[in-house]
Amino acid sequence: MTSVTALLRAAAGRVPSADARLLLAGVLCVPPSRLLTHESVAPEAVTAFETLLTARAGGTPVQYLIGRAAFRHVEVAVGPGVFIPRPETEVMTGWALDRLHEGSAEPVVVELCAGSGAISLAIADEYPGARQHAVELSDEAVRYAAANLAGSGVALVHGDMADAFAELDGTVDLVIANPPYVPLDSFDGIPAEVRDHEPALALFSGPDGLDALRVVATVAARLLRPGGWVCAEHAELQHASAPAVFLRHGGYDQVHGHRDLNDRPRFVTARRSIAVAGWPT
Repeated sequence: MTSVTALLRAAAGRVPSADARLLLAGVLCVPPSRLLTHESVAPEAVTAFETLLTARAGGTPVQYLIGRAAFRHVEVAVGPGVFIPRPETEVMTGWALDRLHEGSAEPVVVELCAGSGAISLAIADEYPGARQHAVELSDEAVRYAAANLAGSGVALVHGDMADAFAELDGTVDLVIANPPYVPLDSFDGIPAEVRDHEPALALFSGPDGLDALRVVATVAARLLRPGGWVCAEHAELQHASAPAVFLRHGGYDQVHGHRDLNDRPRFVTARRSIAVAGWPT
């Protein structure tokens, strides 16, 4: 038998210590906080842990190896083919929840580019009165979203956000999206762990990285009621160009950029203006 402490010590230098704890906790089916309650680890568990360590050292994301990712107060299943939710997106989700608490008791919320469904699940968890809808294009990702959102009350659609939810036009209180936003010519600049493992459909979006965001702006303008809000994540270097997408659209006011927990430009918010003749929708 091998001790937990010895296994974690041996893993040091091969993978980050936090990752080693997550992997070993996954093998032992215990929360990481209870690892040290195990006095010894059976040989078959040691072998499984070693296999996971090797995969992690080779660049496979730890979330794929343990099959789940934490997001705010919830946890979602993830794996190859679905984008891994990031802590940065939790800040945007918190902003969205603040807007919901300021509005009606049963707001209508739409998530575009839902991926694993983490954003929608977090909103359902923290604001259960919302009437939620989500759309995801990827065949692989939508299977994860369906499993993660089962029983949450979120109505999930498998399809293109560009023409989704026509029946909701002009009635939605909040649209939220974490669209792909990496420019195509930035492929080599993406960390290998992300580039080689996470789906390209969730990463890249045209020469300037803003193709999907332009669709978000157009779709949100169609869906939102006057005074409704949209929030969408973007890359740090798009701190000016992402808000400009909503400013150029002409159907929004109160367009603002926001920073994440690391004080980096991370998402844009805009309010749907009262309709004026000649504005695009």
